[in-house]
Amino acid sequence: MIRKKIEKEYNEKIKEITKLNKFYYEKNNPIVDDSEYDILKRNILELESKYSYLKSKNSPSVTVGFKPSKNFRKAPHRVPMLSLANAFDQDDLSNFEKKIMNYLNQKNRIEIEYSAEPKIDGISASLSYKNGNFITGLSRGDGKEGEDITENLKTINDIPQKILSKDFPNDIDVRGEIFIQNNDFKKLSDKFANPRNAASGSLRQKDSLETKKIPLKFIAYTFGYEKGLKITKQSEFLKKLKEWGFKTNPLNKTITGIENLMKNYKEIENKRESLNFDIDGIVYKINDFKLQKRLGNITNSPRWAIAHKFSANNGVSKIENIEIQIGRTGALTPVAKIKPINIGGVVVSNATLHNEEEIIRKDIRIGDTVLIERAGDVIPHVISVDLKLRNKESKKFIFPSKCPSCGSKTVKEYNSITKKEDAVRRCISEGFECEKIAIEKIKHFVSKEAFNIDGFGKKIVENFWKKNLVRLPQNIFTLDYSVIESLDGWGKQSVSNLKYSIDSKRTVPFEKFIFALGIRHIGLENAKLISKHLLSLKNFISLAETKKFDDLINIDGIGETQINSIKSFLVNKTNLKVLNDLSRLIKVKDTILVKKDGLFINKTFMITGKLEGISRAEAKSLIEENSGSIISNVSKKLDFLIIGEKPTKRKIEAAKDLKIKILSQAEWLKMLDKTS
Repeated sequence: MIRKKIEKEYNEKIKEITKLNKFYYEKNNPIVDDSEYDILKRNILELESKYSYLKSKNSPSVTVGFKPSKNFRKAPHRVPMLSLANAFDQDDLSNFEKKIMNYLNQKNRIEIEYSAEPKIDGISASLSYKNGNFITGLSRGDGKEGEDITENLKTINDIPQKILSKDFPNDIDVRGEIFIQNNDFKKLSDKFANPRNAASGSLRQKDSLETKKIPLKFIAYTFGYEKGLKITKQSEFLKKLKEWGFKTNPLNKTITGIENLMKNYKEIENKRESLNFDIDGIVYKINDFKLQKRLGNITNSPRWAIAHKFSANNGVSKIENIEIQIGRTGALTPVAKIKPINIGGVVVSNATLHNEEEIIRKDIRIGDTVLIERAGDVIPHVISVDLKLRNKESKKFIFPSKCPSCGSKTVKEYNSITKKEDAVRRCISEGFECEKIAIEKIKHFVSKEAFNIDGFGKKIVENFWKKNLVRLPQNIFTLDYSVIESLDGWGKQSVSNLKYSIDSKRTVPFEKFIFALGIRHIGLENAKLISKHLLSLKNFISLAETKKFDDLINIDGIGETQINSIKSFLVNKTNLKVLNDLSRLIKVKDTILVKKDGLFINKTFMITGKLEGISRAEAKSLIEENSGSIISNVSKKLDFLIIGEKPTKRKIEAAKDLKIKILSQAEWLKMLDKTS
């Protein structure tokens, strides 16, 4: 009976971890926190260690990752991509080293040198190079075979397409992590739950042109198969990776001694929140390759490496209330108002509950005692409910069927791709009639990627709304500055600065104007495509009169979803008033199409170093306006390398080797003069 009970408990845990693996690896949508997953994995391994009769083909002691997606061609890894055992404290590290000593039969302990490498929370990839050329890129998959995502990986600037160094191996699989920096993720946070999801979802786009729009990064850290690698240590390999043109983690160190590993661990853990990328621990690898080879691997992980996980920044609190926040696109987000607690030195009083489904799945109620986690820049969220502490006074939260701000109906839209209703419930208001949506739309209008009005931040928008100074975007350009000067915290100089900032933005490119309107599903890239098709604000407004929305289907990259959003926006009377009023108050520059027969037709350019008196974006526009194109790597496809101040020497040397024409900024500008 006891054995059956243990087997039942074990099988339930296996079933749960299989489900979690599917959501994490295949669907790019983890449904539990990392720390929750690690605890489950550890429980399974402890049960297997204690009871030898417990075995499963889906056990984390056997499997790595999850089977590759059917959306991509499968390909075998020439050397398996193994997972790593986890350490959570100093005792775990001491046991790890002790096992190494026992395996090596070292009674008198030798001093082991480790390569300590912070573990970026991204997507693993293996890049095959032959004769210096990037040939194939695979995802981890199940560790034995991965998805062929070569075309998507080729869009990442950090991945060299060709390596010219003479000491680069003839045949090698370079492995590393694909990720998105936190500052770039902020622009995508309305589409993805976290940076890792954004990276994973972007890599699994069927269209590599869509992947190219996402600012993916790559950091290299190891190799799989190799032929011709003449290096003896991991630390030397990391140095060589940099010389060959790869980026490596700037926090990598070589360390000896468990106490020194712990000291470095604590230093990096304290830096986590200031980093521009997510890390969830430190990987320790024995630095000597000969020793690594001697130690070898167990079933699915190496004996010579371990991942030291960071402790989760969490705490226990009580939900005092649940409120609804409404975003620019009408999304209703439930937020738990909790009894204030200190997590990692920060007082937390709010925690996101994500959506209606999340509340139901975790059975979260007002009055519950809950575990809250805060990690880096990620908004604090509720991990789980302590059901043992639930009392009779706890109340179920009923999600509103009407918008708390304007009273409009709230709906869950049907997703034609997933064939399911969206998890997010939205207010159906399309214009500025909903107060909460209107405030968020105005915040978006003045934001950096839109009109970029310096000094007009979120708090000022909220304050001006309360004072009835700004209710619609056009009000920004008709502000009564004498009234503002009389407000608390404002004076002549600050008002003068604000006026200057606003006046300097009275001229804006058409594509930026479209993006600033905050139309759902119309990001900056879609705004560019629409601006190139319609050319002017006048043509955009006339769509409301002509109703020729179907013409937009001819735009490559614009689909039915985007067209319906534009249609919904333009049939709203308030939105039309916004457009017409703005057309009288500011100048929206018509889009100038790129010349098909310009001076730089069929010519490619690359810029290295800082240009004087001109931004890279402007230089790129000038090249494209004259039929040229920009590429991101020095290769045989490059015609001209433009060098500014403090150029990258490696790029110059590579260009010289390939006999590519190198231009100073003055020489390039002289070429442009020929167009006049």
